[in-house]
Amino acid sequence: MSYINEQIHTLGGLNVHMIPTDKFKTLTLFLQFRSPLEKEDITKRALLSYVLKSSTAVSQSSQALQHRLDDLYGATLSTALSKKGDNHLLSLFVTVANERFISGAESLLDDAISLLTEVVFQPNAEAGHFDEKTVKKEKRALKQRLESIVDDKMRFANQRLIDEMCPNESYRLHTYGYQDELEKITAEELFRYYQKMLAEDQLDLYIVGDFETNQVLERVKASLLFKERQAPAAADRRFSPIVPERVNTVKEQQDVEQGKLNLGFRTNIIFGDALYHASQVFNGLFGGFPHSKLFMNVREKASLAYYAASRYESYKGLLIVMSGIEFENYDQAVDIIKEQLAAVQKGDFSEHEIDQTKALLKNAILESLDSPFSLIDLLYQDVLSGETHPVETWLRQIDGVTRDDIVRVAEQTSLDTIYFLQGEEGR
Repeated sequence: MSYINEQIHTLGGLNVHMIPTDKFKTLTLFLQFRSPLEKEDITKRALLSYVLKSSTAVSQSSQALQHRLDDLYGATLSTALSKKGDNHLLSLFVTVANERFISGAESLLDDAISLLTEVVFQPNAEAGHFDEKTVKKEKRALKQRLESIVDDKMRFANQRLIDEMCPNESYRLHTYGYQDELEKITAEELFRYYQKMLAEDQLDLYIVGDFETNQVLERVKASLLFKERQAPAAADRRFSPIVPERVNTVKEQQDVEQGKLNLGFRTNIIFGDALYHASQVFNGLFGGFPHSKLFMNVREKASLAYYAASRYESYKGLLIVMSGIEFENYDQAVDIIKEQLAAVQKGDFSEHEIDQTKALLKNAILESLDSPFSLIDLLYQDVLSGETHPVETWLRQIDGVTRDDIVRVAEQTSLDTIYFLQGEEGR
């Protein structure tokens, strides 16, 4: 059984992924720009994501652009930023209603392609610089976003953990850039970087919905014209394992009422490795699900944490534990988190827990097929890994994970960094 019908076409420098399906009542166009994480570029990319969606040469204000979207039966235009391993992703996407469900609407998909083309190739710029007013406005918006991360202590603690854990790795770089660099960026400098991004980024366009593939492909051919570019070398995908020599412990104080205790582990197992699926099962058992050891033993039984969970960063081979605790429970919480890892390393988990974890993992994959965006995220993993991973194969491989595989992953998991954000009275 094939779960996804994906047709891939290369048009110059653009890879077009067409996913025809009648599952959704919307049509989604999702353009992904990918570049290696670089300190000198990341804040420009973040600001650019705000500027591009704000206005265009045709619609020179946010209000004018929004009026056009409203006229397209409530279409949406947005951007997103993310990190996948050592890659920085800038995404532009347009969602419109499927015209088959709206009487009298005959060209919504064409209009969506035209709008995306306009946003990419006709920004609100002239004479080699973006509109100054727009740049200033979006700088304020990005500054507020950066400040909100500092104010959200759960996200802040996770960010600080990565800062300390990966000081010499590009993965340490912040997805939304840095406030001290933001004000230095000029409208001219941003426009130069925009041109560089169009010329050099790896580009993938996903089109998801109910449409005629040949007709849409011809429309894309005529609109989204990108020059060919050099594909990333195989060495760019090479992963260099890091084995911690010692545990790095960092404690900081702020005016907070709840301690944020985050632990960073290295598994050195990444997407596509033989033990990748076992790593997913291991994470589910350890802290990924409500039946996991962290949730049941740290939060429920010992009552040491307001929350306790783990997240697997599959493109870096990292396992991040996040918890919220009382300041005085620091030592006890660290010890009991370590004990949960030791328990998995010893094989202290039941067949029922394994089956439950596998069922939840498979269900999460199948649920991702019910949203255009999570479906695209699933398929984009093939682009990043350079290999094809059909859903049906993925499900079989999860089922094939053994107890010994899980133990092997746990044994490879080493504590690298402990980060604790405590209240000022905790000094």
